[in-house]
Amino acid sequence: MVDHHAAARSLSSPGSETRPLGISLGDPAGIGPEIIVRALAARPDLNVRVFGDPGILAAAAARIGVASPPTNRVHAVHVPGAAGVMPGNPSLISARAQLAYLEAATDAALAGTVAGLCTAPISKDWVARAGFPFAGHTEYLAARAETTEFAMMLAGSRLRVVLATRHIALRDVPAKLTAPEIVRAAVLAARALVSEFGIGRPRIGVAGLNPHAGESGRFGDEEDRVIIPAIQAARRVLESEGIPAVVTGPYAPDAVFRQASLGDFSAVVALYHDQGLIPLKLLHFDDAVNVTLGLPFPRTSPDHGTAYAIAGSGRANAGSFLAALDLAARLASRQPPPP
Repeated sequence: MVDHHAAARSLSSPGSETRPLGISLGDPAGIGPEIIVRALAARPDLNVRVFGDPGILAAAAARIGVASPPTNRVHAVHVPGAAGVMPGNPSLISARAQLAYLEAATDAALAGTVAGLCTAPISKDWVARAGFPFAGHTEYLAARAETTEFAMMLAGSRLRVVLATRHIALRDVPAKLTAPEIVRAAVLAARALVSEFGIGRPRIGVAGLNPHAGESGRFGDEEDRVIIPAIQAARRVLESEGIPAVVTGPYAPDAVFRQASLGDFSAVVALYHDQGLIPLKLLHFDDAVNVTLGLPFPRTSPDHGTAYAIAGSGRANAGSFLAALDLAARLASRQPPPP
C-alpha cells in the first residue's frame, strides 16, 4: 500500500518539488471549507496555497476547533457577498464564489506557480445556474488546458478505475461508447500508472458492457464490435510509445473489479460511470480520490460532493480530501521541474 503521508512530507523536503500545491476552496456553502481546514491541520508542514476567502476558512476552523490556516497558506480570492454565505444554504453568490476560486487556482496551475491542484467539491447544479457550461471539474480543466485527451480515474489503495464515458444518461451509453473513448482511457491510464504512479508494468483490465461480457454475442455485440477492436488498438498505441503496459479484456463486469481489488490488475477501464463507481465506493467510500488524467499538471479531488445536509455541523469526514491532498503531493513530487 502506498504511503501517501510520506509522499506529502517529501514535497517539502530538500531536493523535491518546492512549489506549493494549489487547493480550490470549492462551494463555501458546502463542506469544502471544513474538510480543507481539517486536512491542513493534519498536514501542518505541507506546502500549499488555498485559493479562496480567508474569512470563510477562519470561520470553518473556529466552528470545528482547529487552527485557522496561516496567511502564507492562503491566496485570498474575495467575491462580493461570499463572506455572508451560510453553510448548507447555497445561492448564486456561493456559485459565483466557487467558480472564482476554481478559476484562480486553475490560472496558477497553468502558469506553473503551483505544482498541482486539489479541488474541493463544487455544486454542479448551482454553478450551472451561474452560467458554468461544463459538466464538472474534469471537463472545465481539460478545456482550460486545451486538451481533448483526458480521462477520469478514481483511485483507492485496492482499486483504481478509469472511465471511458463519464456523466451521461445510462440509456445513451451504448450509442456513445466508441472505440476511441476506450483507447483513450486505456492509454491515459497506462501512461499515468507508469510515469506518475511509478508502476513498472501495469496491467489494465477492460470491463465488458453486457452481462458476462456479452457471452459470445448472446447478450449484445458491443464486446465484439467495439471493445475488442479498442483493446487491440490500445495495445498498438502503447507499443508504439514504448510503454510496457498489458491491456486485456473484455472481462465480465461482475467479476473484474473483484479481481482488480485482489491485485490482478493495476486499473480497470469501466465503460460508464456507475459501472466503475459502485465497486469503487463500496471499497473506498471515505478515501477514494478523483484524478484527472491528461492534464499538464496533477489534479485530484475527493470523490464526494458538497454535502449541504451536514455542512457547518462539524460532522464532515475529511478522509477523502486528505487522501486527495496526499496523492496530489505524491504525483507532484514526480513531476519534472518547471522550465
